[in-house]
Amino acid sequence: MKRPPIIVVMGHVDHGKTTLLDYIRKTSIASREAGGITQAIGAYEITYKEEKITFIDTPGHEAFSNMRAYGAQIADLAILVVAADDGVKPQTKEALQAILDAKIPYVVAVNKIDKNNADIERTKHDLFAAGVALEGEGGNISWQQISAKTGEGVNDLLDLILLAAEVEELTCDPSAPASGVVLTSRLDPRRGITAGVIVKNGTLRRGASIATSRAKGKIKFLEDNTGKMADSLAPCAPSLVIGFEKLPHVGEPFCAGDDADVETFLSEGQCPTEEKPVLNGSVPDENAIRLIVKADEMASLEALKITIENLKLPAAPRFIDTGVGNITETDVKLAGSTKALIVGFKTKIDKAAENLAKSQHTTVIDSPIIYELGKRIQEYAKKLIPKEMRRIEVLAIFGEPKGKERVVGGRVALGPIKNQERFEIWKNEKQIGEGKIVNLQSGRKDVQLAETDQEVGLLVQAGDSIAIGDYLLFSDGE
Repeated sequence: MKRPPIIVVMGHVDHGKTTLLDYIRKTSIASREAGGITQAIGAYEITYKEEKITFIDTPGHEAFSNMRAYGAQIADLAILVVAADDGVKPQTKEALQAILDAKIPYVVAVNKIDKNNADIERTKHDLFAAGVALEGEGGNISWQQISAKTGEGVNDLLDLILLAAEVEELTCDPSAPASGVVLTSRLDPRRGITAGVIVKNGTLRRGASIATSRAKGKIKFLEDNTGKMADSLAPCAPSLVIGFEKLPHVGEPFCAGDDADVETFLSEGQCPTEEKPVLNGSVPDENAIRLIVKADEMASLEALKITIENLKLPAAPRFIDTGVGNITETDVKLAGSTKALIVGFKTKIDKAAENLAKSQHTTVIDSPIIYELGKRIQEYAKKLIPKEMRRIEVLAIFGEPKGKERVVGGRVALGPIKNQERFEIWKNEKQIGEGKIVNLQSGRKDVQLAETDQEVGLLVQAGDSIAIGDYLLFSDGE
C-alpha cells in the first residue's frame, strides 16, 4: 500500500532551514506537541491536504549522515534551501553533494524572498553554476519561492513534495515485521533507554521484540510523535520506543516483530521482506577502519582510494565518505559521529574544521604524497582499540564532578571488570586520558566484579574528560 514520504531539509547555515521546519510544524500540529517529543524522536509527522508527511528534525540531523555509514536509507526526498539574499554558499554545495550521494530526489526552496536585498535571478544563476538546473531555466528540478518567516509559498512547497512523492510511488507492506532506522538514542534518568525511530516498512507494535546489530529488547512502551501512547504505528510514523536493553546507535537499521523475525535480522542482517543494508556492495565489517577521504581533484581521489584499498590493514577499509575540496566542519562532524579517520591529499583543512577536530579528538592526516598517507594510515591502524581488551562503553554521565571524581553509567562490552582497576579513556579510537574505578555497582549494589554485557555504575577518578560514547579500557594484569 502507499506510504507517506520522509523528508530531510538541507542547506547552508542561516539560510532558513530551522525556520522552515518550525513554520511547518507549528502550523500543522498543536504547539504543545512541537517541542520535547519532536526532539526526543528526531522527527515529526504532519497532515497536509489529508496526506501525511514525515520530516526529519533537525536540519543536517546526525542520522542523515550516519545512514551512509550503516548503509541505511532514511529520507525519500530532500528540500535544498537557498537564501535569495545570499545565494549558493559552500555548505549549499556540500548539502547538494550529500543529497546526490544518497541518490534521492530533491526540490529547491528559494527562501527569504521577503528580504529587501533578495535577488532571485542571481540565486537561480548560482544554482545553475552549481549544477542545479531548475524548471523553467532549462532543467527539471522543481523549485518554489518561499518566505519561511511569513509562510509565503510554503503550502506550494508542500504541494511540490506531495507531487514528487507521487512520482516515487512509495509503498510498504503493513503486515510485514517493522523495519526502519534509529534517529535518536539516549538514557532517560526516569524512563531508561529511549530510542526515536522511523518505521519504513511493516507495523511497529507494543510488546514486539526489537533489535539492531548492537542492541535488542522488547517494546514495553510505544509513543507517537504527539507523545501519546500507542499499541501500534504504521509507516512512516516517527515513534519513541522504550524497551531496548542497551543503547542502539544512531543511524542503525532495526527490525521489530516476533522472536523469529529478530533472529533472522541478527543472523542475516535483514528483516523479512526488507532489503539487506549494504555499503559499497558488502556488509559492513565492524573491524574495518572507517575513512573520510578528501582530495584536490577527482583523479587524485580515485588514485588515493585504490592505494588505500591495497594497503595491508586488519580489515578492508570502509569509506564513510569521499569528495573533492577542503576538509570542512561537515566532514569533521561526520567523522565524530562515525568514529572515522579523515585523510586529506593535496587539500587544506578549514579553520573551523580544525578547531572542531581538536575539541572532539578527531584524527586528521594530510600529505601531498600518496605513499606517505598510506604509511600513516597503517600506523594509525596499529593504534586502534584492541578488540580483545576488556572495556566499558560509557552510556551516561551523572551529576556534576566533585574534584576529579565522576559518576558514570556504562555497559561492560568485554569483561570481567574488577573494582579498583585502573583504565585508559578512549575517544574516536584515540586515548585521551586515564583513571581508576573508586567504586563499582550493578543493580544499585556494590560489586567486586562485572561480566560482559552487564550494565554498571561507577564512581571513577578521572577528571572531566569522560563523555558519553567513550570507552574505558582495562589492561590485563592490573
